[in-house]
Amino acid sequence: MTAVTISQPDLKAIKTRQQATWSSGDYAMIGTTISITGELLCEAVDVRPGQRVLDVAAGNGNASLAAARRWAEVTSTDYVPALLERGRARAEADRLNITFKEADAEQLPFANGAFDVVLSVFGVMFTANQEQAASELLRVCRSGGKIGLVNWTPDGFIGNVFRTIGKHVPPPAGVQSPALWGTEARLHELFGGGISNLSITKRMFVFRYRSAAHWLEVFRTYYGPMLKAFAALDPAGQAALAADLTALLERFNQGGSATLSIPSEYLEVVATRA
Repeated sequence: MTAVTISQPDLKAIKTRQQATWSSGDYAMIGTTISITGELLCEAVDVRPGQRVLDVAAGNGNASLAAARRWAEVTSTDYVPALLERGRARAEADRLNITFKEADAEQLPFANGAFDVVLSVFGVMFTANQEQAASELLRVCRSGGKIGLVNWTPDGFIGNVFRTIGKHVPPPAGVQSPALWGTEARLHELFGGGISNLSITKRMFVFRYRSAAHWLEVFRTYYGPMLKAFAALDPAGQAALAADLTALLERFNQGGSATLSIPSEYLEVVATRA
């Protein structure tokens, strides 16, 4: 019998491509529209004045700013410097005191138990090595501290967007879907005995745009993963992807014919560090 060798994904190469993807476009243009999710998460985690708070894969700083508004001592991290600059500009405009630091979610440059609260809003779910990222969240959170996450679910609108893109531009072989972070089973797998309690609330974020065409234009231009997906296709492939996404938008739209209003399910997660 011939032995079958199963090749493992090159996570380092995948991470490099992911970093280039998130550096493309301008995610801050998308991030600013979902600010409410960071505010709600800080309420769910019960962020308090003086707490040491880390925002991982912070993007343009939604959760960072929300925590700073509650007088916490906030460190905002991302591996895309341009997004940190956008967060810094927002903090300066609101006169909020936040430390910004370039950092990889899978290799956080902080001591064990350095933070009372660790947050990530639609961020850490996109890491290449999910187990390593979860391990880092646990490591830097003190015993009894809180880990607060906001993750899209597989069956919600954005989960369907991921699948639609994947039909046209398949994801790297061997890499697990980011939407798994939006399932209770996967969260238990990732955190295991590192947590003493896991509280999950299903919420809806509503995308509000002028039309399906408007949403698609904004995301094709500014959302790195979609920008890269379209760039990987020839004109016929681009047209097919646009048609499938438009059909998806119209199927989920609850705004009628005059506008676009699409509820997208996500999990609001609060885990207590063991």
